[in-house]
Amino acid sequence: MRIGIHTSISGSLERAALKAAELGANTFQIFSSSPRQWKPSTLSVPAIKLLQRAREKHDLYPLAIHDNYLINLGAASENIRKLSIEAFRGELERAIQIGAEYLIAHPGNYRGLSVERGILNVLEGVREAAHGLPTGKLVLLIENTVGAGTQLGGCLEELHVMREFAPKMTDLSIGFCLDTCHLLASGYDIAAEEGLRDTVAKIDRFLGLENVHVIHANDSKTPLGSHVDRHENIGEGHIGREGFRRILSHPALRNKAFILETPVDNEGDDKRNLETLKALSGKHARRN
Repeated sequence: MRIGIHTSISGSLERAALKAAELGANTFQIFSSSPRQWKPSTLSVPAIKLLQRAREKHDLYPLAIHDNYLINLGAASENIRKLSIEAFRGELERAIQIGAEYLIAHPGNYRGLSVERGILNVLEGVREAAHGLPTGKLVLLIENTVGAGTQLGGCLEELHVMREFAPKMTDLSIGFCLDTCHLLASGYDIAAEEGLRDTVAKIDRFLGLENVHVIHANDSKTPLGSHVDRHENIGEGHIGREGFRRILSHPALRNKAFILETPVDNEGDDKRNLETLKALSGKHARRN
């Protein structure tokens, strides 16, 4: 299995990979620039080569990059959309430079618009941002949300519409990242045996399981259907240890890359969550 964690690029890109390996991961996620600033970082060729060397040495595949939290391609504001498209193009460019397999993006917020217009804004924004870029094997993964207020992506049907229309608008490959905390908080009862079975069937029907490449493994501080996004340590939230044991052992999900985004409130929380996830999977993550 591929089980990993989000690590910081503070210090260097290479350090993010080495930290993942040190914790015992065999996949990982990073930000390629500050997630809360419009001004992008510049990546050097030597830094990228060191990252790639560390990935090869420690068998760290796939690498997912999470996009900037400020980006909102679905926005009604023309200024926010312009900034978002520019920032998203930068995310695509850096993901291509780095050689990441996936770029993960939240679909955005359509406040002041219809949901249909919001979805169209997202697709047009992706098309404009990706225009002319040699995206190669890079796959954009649209992440589900808790569906709070006018957030897009709180239901699988909205994600389905995005992928159905995306090929008509861009050559960029589109798939999905599903967050366990977001699924529960948006109303999918993945903590229960029957609820997980029903949710996996819906995922297959609306998204196609083959299009889900990454699962963000996060427990939820808030209960089913709360529409509140609060990540919790594995086994300490409303999904619980047994819920994660079922998720990790589900035959349709075991080939996905599970990546933690759990809080690190105390020293060692990152390693403890990774070890818990590996133990609940029934086997240690494969390493060379």
